[in-house]
Amino acid sequence: MTARNNLNPGDLVRSRRGKDEDQLYVVLAALDERSALVADGDKRRFDRPKRKNVLHLEPLGIHSEEVAGSLRETGRVTNAKLRFAIAKAEATVKAGTRPPDDAISTANAATETRQQSDAFSVARGAEEKGE
Repeated sequence: MTARNNLNPGDLVRSRRGKDEDQLYVVLAALDERSALVADGDKRRFDRPKRKNVLHLEPLGIHSEEVAGSLRETGRVTNAKLRFAIAKAEATVKAGTRPPDDAISTANAATETRQQSDAFSVARGAEEKGE
């Protein structure tokens, strides 16, 4: 069975297997198509990341551009930035929402707003016709 690694530096993931199950991590690097380096800035710091099988990681669909930018520019990221990104993701996951922030580009947010506006216009037109 071949794993496909669609993880990029800055992506937030949840561990699905192992003694760290349900722990949130930030992807630091994709080593190959089967493994990635992850850290949380607390127990697993940047200087000692954990190597995880990508099959044991669940992507949350959240991307921290602050962490990714720091990794691109300097090749390093502070543990405080990792903890901040994870805290922000935990708040988002607990709330059950995904607000348009650095994880969603402004172009995507504009498209979502336009789609919501179109749906509202259609519903309003049907209401005016008495349907």
